[in-house]
Parts: sequence; C-alpha cells; structure tokens
Amino acid sequence: MTNKTEGLKMHEKDTGSSEVQIALLTDKIETLSKHIKEFKKDKHSSVGLLRAVNRRKKLLEYLKKNKMDSYKNVLSKLNLRK
Repeated sequence: MTNKTEGLKMHEKDTGSSEVQIALLTDKIETLSKHIKEFKKDKHSSVGLLRAVNRRKKLLEYLKKNKMDSYKNVLSKLNLRK
C-alpha cells in the first residue's frame, strides 16, 4: 500500500475501512490528474477521474456524518481541505 494509508489503517491488513479507501482514492485521483494534464484527449481516464472523485466525496460525507473525529483525522493526514 501507499504511504498515505499507513496512519489511517485500523489494523495491519486493513484495506476496506472508509479511511483507507479515501487514501487509496486520493492516490488514484492524483495519478489520473497528472495523466490527464499530459493527455488532454483521453476521455476514458477523465471519466474514471470523475468516478473516483465522486466516490471519495461520498465516503467523506459518510465519515462526516458518522465518525467526525475520524473525518477530521483523514482531512489533516491527506491535506484535503483547509
């Protein structure tokens, strides 16, 4: 896994918690953003980017609604909002 997930894992093999999924989606979003800047006509990747952003947004809304302390932790660790 990536470095971003290290501080958010519940246990060693955690891949399914909302916090880890958000970290993985953040990595995917950063990678796709760089790709799209280079290849502007790649519409399939831009659709994938939108899906990843929307999925991350839904997971963040879930955390904000149900686990506020975890939500704040994720935002600070991943530098998502100010």
